[in-house]
Formats: sequence, structure tokens, C-alpha cells
Amino acid sequence: MIRKTRLFTPGPTPLLPAAQFAMAAADIHHRTPEFRALYQRVLEQLKAFVGTKNDVLLMACSGTGAMEASVSNLTSPGDRVLVLSAGKFGERWTAIAKAYGCEVDVVSAPYGQTFSLDEVRKALKIETRAVYMQATETSTGVRHDVEGVAKLLKAQESNALLVVDAITGLGTTHLDVDGWGVDVIIGGSQKAVMIPPGLAYLSLSDRAWEAAEISLNPRYYFDLRKERKSAQKGESAYTPAVALIAALGAALDFIAAQGGGDLAAGRRNLVDNAETCAAMTRAALQAIGLKLFAPTSPAAAATAVYAPEGMDSGVVVKELKSRFAAVVTNGQGEMKGQIFRIAHIGLFDYMDTIALIGALEQVAASALKLPDFEFGKALVAAQKVYAERTRTQKEGGSKKEAAEEALAAR
Repeated sequence: MIRKTRLFTPGPTPLLPAAQFAMAAADIHHRTPEFRALYQRVLEQLKAFVGTKNDVLLMACSGTGAMEASVSNLTSPGDRVLVLSAGKFGERWTAIAKAYGCEVDVVSAPYGQTFSLDEVRKALKIETRAVYMQATETSTGVRHDVEGVAKLLKAQESNALLVVDAITGLGTTHLDVDGWGVDVIIGGSQKAVMIPPGLAYLSLSDRAWEAAEISLNPRYYFDLRKERKSAQKGESAYTPAVALIAALGAALDFIAAQGGGDLAAGRRNLVDNAETCAAMTRAALQAIGLKLFAPTSPAAAATAVYAPEGMDSGVVVKELKSRFAAVVTNGQGEMKGQIFRIAHIGLFDYMDTIALIGALEQVAASALKLPDFEFGKALVAAQKVYAERTRTQKEGGSKKEAAEEALAAR
């Protein structure tokens, strides 16, 4: 049979065709009225996608560049910061903060788990300048409690800034950035917005901008003040990734169309879609006897699952790719060989999910030696989840429409 390559990875994710066309047609100079109009439109769209009234900045870098910028712009050497870490990307926060001379306190949790709010409360100090965390830890498939941490900071009357790496969280997790009081939130282009790597975006609260003005860390390319000043004129401080920005505009148009022209509604639909695909996948994996790596706080961005006992998870990764051209990812760091990860972020839908589950059943039958395996178990479990979730969503939508109609009739 022919094989069609399909990415089921948490970044890069499958590319949106409309974004690919936009990139191909993006033959414009970045210091022209045409580009300024595009740039200002995309920045405004990003505010709706993130769900904030704060300025959103675009930078030609990976998400790690925006993570570094949120340390270099908000802290000074010797500042105390708190990192909440439960995976490779939490560990990255620690490394970046130390590189800029911060005194770093760490609340950590074992891979596959999340940290307790009580531990965060105990680690928070009066002099803590900022709290750095992930919305979802991509390396382990865990979702962290951003809202809980935000409420804790308010309850403790802490002056610490809350900085959230939501590179895989945006588009897979419902986040109330302004309502919760998130000071900085970071996204990346190769995730839920379905375009290639190369762009990072982040929003900053007024408190964060105040911190940026007094930071003593050296900055040049990653000087967010400079980028903000340029953005107000419809420009970037340095040469922008023109084609990627055109692609981002097309992707945000697509997301808005999924919400009937409302980008915020489209974002909610995108999150609901990821939640459904993730729930289907978890049910399918458990139905054939595989064990979830993060059962208590699973993310919708990606599902992490243990390989069968005594087997390297690379076997599953290689079998899916060699037989079905389906690309999933192995574990990272110490979890390599123990888990594999299946993504649900961006342009994944019901059909993609069902196809991958069917392929997993074939791999399970031939290579995994699972006890009591039967074809169809995983697919039936996934179908039941889909039917229940879509029924619930439809009923919820009907109730909302009825309430809106009643309100309009008053």
C-alpha cells in the first residue's frame, strides 16, 4: 500500500494548506505600507487568539528565544525567582534564569506529575521577583494548574510576576490570561497556529513592562522595549520573518472561520478539538492495556504513554513510521526509550485520530505482545468518547443559544 506521511508530533505540527499558500505569495518588503498593514493586523489577531488586551509582540526566533527574553527583560543579576519544574522545559527555565545571574528556587515534581500548590506556597518568598512555569509540559504530557498558581500569588499578595510558557498550551488549554493575572504568556509558531518553526510571540502586562524598564540585564536583539516601540509603527525592530508572518495571518483567519468569524470562538473550538482528540487517544490506549504516563493531570497538547514492560518505546515509534509513515515522538532525556508521545495540537481532527488509533492496533497486534489484545478495542473506546463529548458539546451549545435568544427577547 502507498504511505502518506502524517505528523503526530507536538511541534512541528502539520502545516495548514492556506498558510503554505500565503508563504509562497509573501513576496513583499518589510519596510513598506503593505507589510505594515499585514503586521498590524496579525498583532491585533494575536491578542484575540491569546485572549488578552495587552500588547503582543512577534519575534523571529524559537519559543526558547521568547523564554530567554522573559528572563533578560524582567530580572536583574541577583534577583530571586521561582521555577516550577516537572520536565525538560521546566528545567530549561532554571538554566536560562541561572545564565542571567538569578538566584533560582525550584519546586519540582517527578516526570509525569505536576507540583502541588502547597509546595509553591512554601517556596514563595517576599523577595521573589518572578514565577516561571509551563502551561503544559510537552516532554511528559502533563498539564499544570496555571489558574491555581495565579490565585495563590494573589492570595499571598505577592509582587512576583507570573510568566507562563504556553508554547503548547495555547490552542490546547482554556486560559484566561487577563482574568487570572498572567503577566507574560509565550507561544510558538510551530504549534497550534499550524505554521513552520521560526516565530515566537508573547504578551506582557503593565506590571511586566514596568519590570522591563528597571531590569539591569544586558539586552540587544531581545530588547522587548525596542520591539514594542517598533510594533506601534507596524514594524519589527529587526528583519522579520515575512513569509511566516503572512502564514500566521492566514492561520489566524482559518481559526477565526472555525468560530464563525470570531477568533476567540475559533480559539475555544480549537481547544475543544484538542481536548476531544486527546480524550479519544487516552481511552484507546488504555483499552488495549497500555499505561498512561500522566494519568492524573493529562494535557491535551500531547499524550504520553509507557511502552509495554520490557520494550523500548522506540519500537513503537519505528513501527508506526516504517509501516504507516505516522510520526510520533519518543521520550526526552531520561524518559527516552520508556515513553512515546502522540500530539493533538493544531490541525489534528477526528479522522486523524481514528487513523492513528487504527495504526496503533496494527502495531499492537504484530509487535507489542499485549495480553488479551483484540482488534477493535481501541477504536470502540475512542468512538464512545467522541460520541459522548460531541453530544455534550452540542447540548451545551443549544443551551447557550437558547439563553442568548431569551436575553435578546427581553
